[in-house]
Amino acid sequence: MARSKEFEESVVLDKAMRLFWEQGYEKTSMTELVNHMGIHRKSLYDTFGDKHTLYLKTVDLYDHQMSSALATGVEHSQTATKALQFIFSSLIHGEESPASGCFIVNSTVELAARDDDMNNRSIEMFANTEKLIKDIMVWGQQEGEFTTEYNAEVLAEYLHNVSIGLRGMAKTSMTKEKLLRIAMLSMDLIRR
Repeated sequence: MARSKEFEESVVLDKAMRLFWEQGYEKTSMTELVNHMGIHRKSLYDTFGDKHTLYLKTVDLYDHQMSSALATGVEHSQTATKALQFIFSSLIHGEESPASGCFIVNSTVELAARDDDMNNRSIEMFANTEKLIKDIMVWGQQEGEFTTEYNAEVLAEYLHNVSIGLRGMAKTSMTKEKLLRIAMLSMDLIRR
């Protein structure tokens, strides 16, 4: 008879995500993962596969959490300007571990150039975020909040690039005030 799991998959996956987020892929050993997750090595392999597969699952988990939080915040925004402010504020203030920066940006910088799986995930995740921003741009242009001098797609590409820069800078000891100034200037540039 098969033995039942003595752990909740989502809980231990979250623990692995936090360790990878803090240390990065290369610096995190299987022994550290086993200890941090509180499961046996065999259970880790049986449930999540190898370290690389586990890492990709943690990236997917983080993406799902962030995407859901951003989409919900945008849905509840009364204007496109408020929706964009929510996104920037979430990127600057929303990280549970500000010194670690954004897990997706960290993963992209660390692995995308030499790992096709991470590269493909990064491209897809960035495209999804850009689509969310583009939808906000279209909304704002239709309501007269944002400039129509550029099409919504171009504005979304620009603002997404700013957001990636902000998420990278959040990994440093840069003040949140400076990051907010950068975000607010970017918003001023797209206003009508």
